[in-house]
Amino acid sequence: MLVGKKTRRVAIVGGVRIPFARGNGAYAQAGNQDMLTAAMRGLVDRFGLQGQRLDEVAAGAVMKHSSQWNLTRESVLGSGLAAETPGLDVQRACGTSLEAAILLGNKIALGQIQCAMAAGVDSVSDPPVVFPKSYQQLLLRSFRGKSAYRRMSPWFGLRLRHLRPVLPGLAEPRTGLSMGESVEIMVKNWGIARADQDQLAWESHRKAAAAYAAGFYDDLVRAHLGLERDDNIRTDSTLDKLAKLRPAFDASGNGTVTAGNSTPMTDGASAVLLATEEWAREHDLPVQAYLTYGKVAAVDFADGKEGLLMAPAYAVPRMLGDAHLTLQDFDYYEIHEAFAGQVLCTLKAWTDPAFCRESLGLPDILGSVDRSRLNIKGGSLAIGHPFAATGTRILATLAKILDEDKAAKRGLISICTAGGMGVSAILER
Repeated sequence: MLVGKKTRRVAIVGGVRIPFARGNGAYAQAGNQDMLTAAMRGLVDRFGLQGQRLDEVAAGAVMKHSSQWNLTRESVLGSGLAAETPGLDVQRACGTSLEAAILLGNKIALGQIQCAMAAGVDSVSDPPVVFPKSYQQLLLRSFRGKSAYRRMSPWFGLRLRHLRPVLPGLAEPRTGLSMGESVEIMVKNWGIARADQDQLAWESHRKAAAAYAAGFYDDLVRAHLGLERDDNIRTDSTLDKLAKLRPAFDASGNGTVTAGNSTPMTDGASAVLLATEEWAREHDLPVQAYLTYGKVAAVDFADGKEGLLMAPAYAVPRMLGDAHLTLQDFDYYEIHEAFAGQVLCTLKAWTDPAFCRESLGLPDILGSVDRSRLNIKGGSLAIGHPFAATGTRILATLAKILDEDKAAKRGLISICTAGGMGVSAILER
C-alpha cells in the first residue's frame, strides 16, 4: 500500500511527558484519560499544534477500565488538537507506545500519513476493579428475564461472595508467576549476582539525578498536578542501602531481586511527535532523529523453554540483521529496566556462545555493549515504569540524546514486555 514511488524517512520531532509518580501518590486521584490528555496537551503546546489536525494519533494503556474503550480518541478531543484528528487504541503490554510509534512510522514511510503522535499511559492508582463472573452472570440472567418474576428470581441467589472485588492480576496467566518471580528464575539460570543488580540500579538513579541537575529533562517533562519531576529518583541511594533490602519475590531468602533493583508501580504518560521531513520543515519544526527500524519477538516462557523477559534478546539481533548492523555499531543503548536482573540476563545472553549459536542461530556471539553508553540519562529503575508510557518516554529521550551529540550516528532501543514479548527499534541521525 505504498503511496507514490518511494518510502519516506520517519522523523522524530520530539516528545513530552508528565512526571512519573509512584503508585497511589501524586496521581492517586487521576486516571488514564487525565494523564494521557495532559501529555498530549504538553506536546501540542511545545510544538505549537493548537487547533491543527494530525493525520493519526495512536496510544494505549495496559490497565484500563472497560469504559475507556476509546481512550485515545477521547484524550485527543481534550488535547488542543483539531477535533478532526483520528485516535487509535493499541496495546502490546509494556511495549505499547513504542509499538504505536512503529505502526505510525510505517504509515509515514509508506506515504499514507504525514504527521502523527504516538503515546502511552498507565495508572496503577486507578485500576479496573471488577466483580466476579458469577455476579456478572446473575446480572445478565436478571436482564434477560421476560417477566417480573424472571427478572427478580436471580437475585434470590445473591451472596456476599458475589460482591468480592476482583483486582487486576499481576501474575502471568499461563504460569501463575508474577514478573518478579519470573525474573528470579532468570537470574538464577544466568548466574546474575545480587551485587551486579544493585550496581545497575544505583547507576540508574545516579544518572537520572544528574540528567535532571543538568537540565536535560527541562523540555521533556511538563509539571502535572503539582508534580514537577519524577518522584521515584533517589538522589541519596547508595550501594550499602540497596544491599540491605530483603528479596521481594523469593520467600526462601535466597533471592536476589529486591524492591531496590526492580521498577516501582508507577503512574504516568508520555507522547512523541512523528512526521515526514517535509511536514516538519513546512511547520518550522526540528528533526531530532529518524526512526529507521523496528522489530518484535516472542518466546515460549509458558513451557519453561525461555525466560519471561528474554524476548528482546531475540528481537534485537533479528533487527540488526534487517539493518545489516552489529551490536557495536551504536553510540547509545536504551534498554528498558523492568528489573536490573532482566537487563543483565539479556546482556549476558548476547555474549554467551551457546545461546547465540543454538537460540539465535548466529555463527558467533552478538557481543557486549559499552556500559558507559547504556541508559545515560537514567532508566526505568529510577524514573519509573507506567507500563504503556515507557516506550515513548525512551523514544523521546534517545532522540534528544542523538540530537545533542552531533558526532553520534544511531541508538538502539530494547523493551521487554509481559507475555514473553519484546519490542526493539533503531534511531539514527
